[in-house]
Amino acid sequence: MKDIPGAFDNLPLIDVRGLASANSTMHGQIADEIGLAAREIGFFRIIGHGIDLTLVERAYRMAERFFALPDPIKRRYYIGLSTNHRGYVPFTEKGDYPDEMNRSYEAFDLGLDLPCDDPDYLCGNRLLGPNVWPCVDGFQATISEYYKQISALGRVICSALELHLGLAPGTMTDHMTKPISQLRLLHYVRQNNEIDVKSVNMGAHTDYECLTLLHTRNAGLQVMNTDDRWIDVPVDPRVFVVNIGDMLEAWTNGLLRSTPHRVLNLSPERFSMPYFVAANYDTLISPFPELVGQCEPPRYEAFKAGVHLERMLVRDFPYLRNRNQSETTHGKSGQSASIKNPFETRMNRSAR
Repeated sequence: MKDIPGAFDNLPLIDVRGLASANSTMHGQIADEIGLAAREIGFFRIIGHGIDLTLVERAYRMAERFFALPDPIKRRYYIGLSTNHRGYVPFTEKGDYPDEMNRSYEAFDLGLDLPCDDPDYLCGNRLLGPNVWPCVDGFQATISEYYKQISALGRVICSALELHLGLAPGTMTDHMTKPISQLRLLHYVRQNNEIDVKSVNMGAHTDYECLTLLHTRNAGLQVMNTDDRWIDVPVDPRVFVVNIGDMLEAWTNGLLRSTPHRVLNLSPERFSMPYFVAANYDTLISPFPELVGQCEPPRYEAFKAGVHLERMLVRDFPYLRNRNQSETTHGKSGQSASIKNPFETRMNRSAR
């Protein structure tokens, strides 16, 4: 891979099949390609990832079948009925993105599928526990297998970053034994064909976790480069897009970049399945000592992975804001609705 200029116009494409090889030299070369892209851009594309592409298409079909159900049936699985943030997110459940115009998407949110007697779930953890599974033939089996394969790929990429950064194996992945990783099935719909098709359907944001893995099937995703220009992400069904999230930027003391991105209204209908690789709920995200030197002190205050994700979800989901307001009214410690993400400060500058 060639050197990446600071004001990038393209995302690098990296063949990662060598990460499964016993060849340590090849392994290190690929890890360094991934690491360079993660440092300079925060976004890159991978091929040779080992994900079964027929499974990817089956997962899309399951999402299409669910979102085609009548609204009253979908609302039986409404996320606000769950205690651990699982289920259907209707069009009306809008986040707090000031640049969203003509926002129109619905989602279905899943995570690590834990049993109903899981101790964290029984203690009221908002991000851990069983999934909500709709009564759509084949949905649970297909989406569960996709979650298994994509989560394994996430660990492979994290292990490669450990190698690139000179960290001991397991420095990150040992904190991903019971992760708060999420899979979102997204259905974007442009309601009016006469509107400006360049309008934003999902506003500019960073991702809150360590990594995001996204299959590329439809146009619309854009990444902000270091010149504050929006760059289109190419569509290639063989490829997954990978981007760095907030947790990994903080963990690496800013060596890796959590880069803003957004989704445009480019087509009447668009399906997407981002998977967010995260640490365990109680993991303390603090710059690794190995990446902090005398000339580069810690740039980030420590925070718990689960607390950061919960705060951002409160910002993004009205049902959680309403629940927190209710808890505050009844004497519990709710969170303010006016929550800002410190990793999104770049978006305060005008983007062209």
